Amino acid sequence: MIKHINDSRYKALIKWLKSARIEQGLSVRGLGELLDKPHQFVVKVETCERKLNVFEYYQYYEALKIDLSAGLQKLNKINTNKFI
Repeated sequence: MIKHINDSRYKALIKWLKSARIEQGLSVRGLGELLDKPHQFVVKVETCERKLNVFEYYQYYEALKIDLSAGLQKLNKINTNKFI
């Protein structure tokens, strides 16, 4: 189970979400507006200062218009022998 934001799997998922934002040409402010959150929220998530809860995770996927299951598949593919 991922218990904290320093877990390599969580960091990889956030890195993937950030790259999806960048690929779509969205700024931090632009994504913040889509999420109806201040841009600082996006910055804190992308720098792993703040952990996304399941509802926020879902909002990210809606805002970025990416498949929710794609992120879950990404987590499944991350190879780690580290159990926390």
